[in-house]
Amino acid sequence: MARQLRIEYPGAIYHVMNRGDRKDPIFLDDGDVHDFIKTLAEACQKTGFEVHAYCLMKNHFHLVVETPAGNLVAGMRWLLSTYSNRFNHRHELCGHVFGGRYKALMVEASASGYLRTVCDYTHLNPARAKVLESGSRLLEYPWSSFGAYLTEPRHRPKWLRVDRLLGEHGITRDTAAGRREFERRMETRRREEGDPDQWKGMRRGWCVGSQEFKRGLLERLHGHLDSSHAGKMTREANQARAEAIIATELRTLGWKESDLARGAKVNPAKLAMAARLRQETTLTIEQIASRLHMGSRKSVGPKLHTWRKSNE
Repeated sequence: MARQLRIEYPGAIYHVMNRGDRKDPIFLDDGDVHDFIKTLAEACQKTGFEVHAYCLMKNHFHLVVETPAGNLVAGMRWLLSTYSNRFNHRHELCGHVFGGRYKALMVEASASGYLRTVCDYTHLNPARAKVLESGSRLLEYPWSSFGAYLTEPRHRPKWLRVDRLLGEHGITRDTAAGRREFERRMETRRREEGDPDQWKGMRRGWCVGSQEFKRGLLERLHGHLDSSHAGKMTREANQARAEAIIATELRTLGWKESDLARGAKVNPAKLAMAARLRQETTLTIEQIASRLHMGSRKSVGPKLHTWRKSNE
């Protein structure tokens, strides 16, 4: 099965989600929920994880976690394996508790709004799943971090960090008034939910952030992806690599992007650029011909072959 390559660096933020094996429950009773939160607290102590939001549902969990030490893989491995062992021991079971690899979306934290998006998604999950009735408050769902956001700091776990999310909601002070405003905003956000496509990127993508943020991540992936990794991530990384090559070649030539369209289809400089793209990326000749404004694949292929032979 195609998988996503984990990108780790100090200060990275992720929206992590995992489901039960065959979508079976991962929490059979309140004791399991307490065990998971206890295990999460231990994982944070061991790894330095900072949790911005979490929500535990019957057969899956959501976790928004920051990794100051850049150690997501080691921390999640310990968390999931330890909880699985405790779950099986408690219920006298054996085998897998979680269904395969956890999903971890990269989250941009430097630009306003993206951390808020994933945390709001996490806190609204009980309402979206209709676990809460329409007339009840989000606060009434006991197994998420939303309730902790509304309590005084001395009653919160030390590993739960609230300042960044409150700040993205425009709440600068962690006071009783600020916490009431946070609940008001979230209840308003809950009532405004109506477009099912608004969370599409959360469910199908691999990162939540700006195009510039994504390009930076794709540059980190260059040279580390193979056929076993998720197709979308591989395609985007390859495309980013191609665009970086084109940008470098344009600077060397002193060209602008518009010069590609104005220049002759078989300009020697274009052929050199096409040869490099063919050698250093997996773009097809058809894709290269279209991107460099070189005409059709049938006309470019032979000319590129001749050019490469003459320059060997």
